[in-house]
Amino acid sequence: MIGKLIGAGIGAKLGNESRKMGGTTGAVLGAVAVPLVRRLRLPTLLALAGGGYLVKRLADKSKEEPAAPATPKTPKTPAA
Repeated sequence: MIGKLIGAGIGAKLGNESRKMGGTTGAVLGAVAVPLVRRLRLPTLLALAGGGYLVKRLADKSKEEPAAPATPKTPKTPAA
């Protein structure tokens, strides 16, 4: 019971920082996540954490501005 309350509190805080979901939605998801995490095995938790990390990296990478194209180097002509 206390774990669900802690999960709801953390979910509410994270939900307030997100544009797509509010504090109430985050609280519900946080409360539901606690019993699910307890039932999962360690390899499954590691796979979920790794997948979340990769999704975050891809999202951050897509937000970055594309790099300026490299200027082509002109070949130097030998002095005659």
